[in-house]
Amino acid sequence: MKILAFDSSGLVASVAVLEEERMIAEYTVNYKKTHSQTLLPMLDEVVKMTELDLNEIDAIAVAAGPGSFTGLRIGSATAKGLGLALDKPLVSVPTLEGIAFNYYGCEDVICPMMDARRKQVYTGLYTFKDGSMQILKDQTACPVEEILAECNALGRKVIFLGDGVPVYRSIIEEKMQVSYTFAPAHMSRQRAGAVGMRAFDYMREDRIETAAQHAPVYLRKSQAERELLAKGKSLE
Repeated sequence: MKILAFDSSGLVASVAVLEEERMIAEYTVNYKKTHSQTLLPMLDEVVKMTELDLNEIDAIAVAAGPGSFTGLRIGSATAKGLGLALDKPLVSVPTLEGIAFNYYGCEDVICPMMDARRKQVYTGLYTFKDGSMQILKDQTACPVEEILAECNALGRKVIFLGDGVPVYRSIIEEKMQVSYTFAPAHMSRQRAGAVGMRAFDYMREDRIETAAQHAPVYLRKSQAERELLAKGKSLE
């Protein structure tokens, strides 16, 4: 099987093409340009460099959320558009599972954190057993102190990664009571290669959808929605 994968859920923009035993290409940029400027040109470059015929791919994987509302919409629209044009299925990979998959095979507790603003993080707890991802806590939005308390309660070594770590590092260092470490730079952010590899698990379980069925997973309402609700209004 061959998968085209995207991740634009955070500051990182990433595109990859994978077979089950080989990552053919990955283009990842962590810079200040918007994903509307980077994602399609990156895809075009990957296609040209690998002489890829997009009709040969079996599925399109996308980091489905949570994350940046704008980034998720761009990734979703790109995946949906390609899925419709190529008549290919989509695989929605939860963003936090994709980040945690950077540590495939690790039996410590893996705690990815994305800065969700308003003193919260998008996070979850994961580990691997016999090569299989185990979800200890499904992805959620919560105060950073809450997830740190759960890490301490597990009583196991924890690996922290994600763009929320530098934001809340001082709190992590203050609150953690068990052994922990911070992921190095090359393993600490979103990568389309990790999303694609997690997508193979989903495909083996037949957890796919059509382009028409796909929708991002936000977990929280947007700021615009919150402001309207505070005024007693609705976006609808």
